[in-house]
Amino acid sequence: MKKSQKVLVGAGVSVLVLAAGAAVAGPIIYREFLTPPAAEAPALSGSEQIMGEGSNEPLDPAALAGTWEVAAESEAGYRVDEVLSGTDVTVTGRTPEVAGTFQISADGLTLEAASLTVDVASISTDSDQRDAYFRDQALRTAEHPEATFVLSEPVTLESVPAAGETVRTSAVGELTLAGVPQTVTAEVQLRSDGSSAEIVGSIPVTFADYGVTAPSLGFVTVEPEGLVEFQLVAERDGA
Repeated sequence: MKKSQKVLVGAGVSVLVLAAGAAVAGPIIYREFLTPPAAEAPALSGSEQIMGEGSNEPLDPAALAGTWEVAAESEAGYRVDEVLSGTDVTVTGRTPEVAGTFQISADGLTLEAASLTVDVASISTDSDQRDAYFRDQALRTAEHPEATFVLSEPVTLESVPAAGETVRTSAVGELTLAGVPQTVTAEVQLRSDGSSAEIVGSIPVTFADYGVTAPSLGFVTVEPEGLVEFQLVAERDGA
C-alpha cells in the first residue's frame, strides 16, 4: 500500500474512532457538564429563622386553627427523567408563582380544606426550548394557564404537634393539569411554630392521564411519568 493510501486509511479510522467516542461521551458530557444539576427534592429547611427552635411542648390549638395562606419563598414545579442516547438526565422546572389557602379546624388537628394554584406558564428549566414545548404543546398553557390542587378528604392528626416538630402525612385531592382533573395522593411533610409553617411534598403523575404527550426534543426521550413537587411557606391569615 502506498504511503498516501495509508495516511488516508489512518485518517479514516481516526475519524471513526472519534465519532464513536463522541457518540458515547457526548451524552455523558451533556449530563455532567452542560446540564445544570436538578433541583433538590422538596425538603424542610431546618431553618430556625423560619421555625424557631423545636420544643417538646405541643402547639396551642388556637394558634393553628383558622385560615393559612401561601406566602413568599414558596415554589412548585415538576421533576422528570430524560434519556439522552442511553444516558439518564433528571430535569426539574420551578416557579415561585404559587397561591393557596389551608383551613385548620378549631381543635388544631384537622386540615379541613386546602386549595393551591400554580402558574404553569411561568415554570422554567435550564432550556428555553424545553420550556416552550412544555408551555405551548405539552400543557397548552394558552388554554390552561394554571394547575390546581384541591383537597378532597380532611386530614386529621392524632395529636397537636410540638413547635418545630416534623409531621408526615398523606393528602388526597384533585389535581388538575391541562384542564384535566385526576384524584391523586400527595405525600407531605410539614412543621409549624404556630405563626408560620413549612409544607413540602410530591405527587406522582402519568402524563397520559392528563392528555399530555411526554415532551420530546428529538435526541431526548422523556419518561411518561414524573413528579409534581411543592415547597411552601404558609402564614396565618392576617399575620
